[in-house]
Amino acid sequence: MTREKTHKWLVIILGVMITVSWIYPFFIIFFGSLKSRAEIFTNTIWIPETFVPENYSRAYEGLEYGRSFLNSLFITTSSIIIIVIFSSMAAYALARNKSKISTAIYFFCALTMLIPFQSVMIPLVSIFGQIDFLNRFGLIIMNWGFASSMSIFLYYGAMRSISVSLDEAAYLDGGTPFQIFWRVIFPILRPTTVTVVILNAIRLWNDFLLPSLVINQEGMRTIPLRMYYFFGEYTVQWELALAGLVLAIVPIIVLYIFIQRYIVEGVTKGAVKT
Repeated sequence: MTREKTHKWLVIILGVMITVSWIYPFFIIFFGSLKSRAEIFTNTIWIPETFVPENYSRAYEGLEYGRSFLNSLFITTSSIIIIVIFSSMAAYALARNKSKISTAIYFFCALTMLIPFQSVMIPLVSIFGQIDFLNRFGLIIMNWGFASSMSIFLYYGAMRSISVSLDEAAYLDGGTPFQIFWRVIFPILRPTTVTVVILNAIRLWNDFLLPSLVINQEGMRTIPLRMYYFFGEYTVQWELALAGLVLAIVPIIVLYIFIQRYIVEGVTKGAVKT
C-alpha cells in the first residue's frame, strides 16, 4: 500500500509540474499585457504592481482588430470548410475502393505530410503571383492543399472503422453514392471532423509565414500580420504586443473549449485500421 501511495503521489506531482510548465507562459503573457513597458523588464515573471488595462484598447486600435479579425475568420473558416468537404470525400473514395491504385494514392497522400512546407513555399508563391492569384483566395487554395494530406489521413483511418454494410444497406434503399456518404457516413465521422477542424483552425488562425508572402493588400491582413505593427525597426511595444497576443488567442481557445471533448476520440479513430 505504501508503494502504491508513493507511486500515486509521484504521478500527481509530475502531472502538476507538467501542467504548470504549460500554463505558466500564458500566465506571463496575460499579466505582461497589463503592465507598463518599463515594468515588463523589471518585473517580467510576476503579477504587475500597477495594472494598465489601457493596453488592450491601444492594442485593439493598433491591430485594427475588427477588420483583421474578420479577415482571419474568413480565411480560416473558408479554408476549413473546403478541407473538410474534399478531404472527407477523397478519404471515402479511397477507403471504399480496394484497388491497388487507391492504396497507392492514399500512401502518396500520407507521404506528402513529410514534405517540408518551406521547400515548396517560394516556388508556389511565385507561380500564384504570375497568374495573379494572391491575397485571400489564393491563400485559401494554398491552405487547402497543404492541409489535405493530414486530413485525408485522419478521415481514412476513421472510415476504415465504419462497416461497409451501412453503404450496402443504403444502396439497397435507393441511395446514390453521394447521398450515402453525406446522409449515412459523414454524420458518423463527427468526432474526426471536429479533430480536423480544431487542428487546422489552430494552425491557420496563427499562421504568419504563408500569409506574409501571399497577402500584399493592407485591408486583407490577418491578426498575426497586424501583430507585426508593434515591432518597429528600433523599438518594440511589448505591452501592446502582449495585449494583442491575448486578443489573438482568445477566439481559438474558446473554440477549443467548446469542442475539445471530441478531439481525443477523433484522433484515436483516425489512427487505427490504416
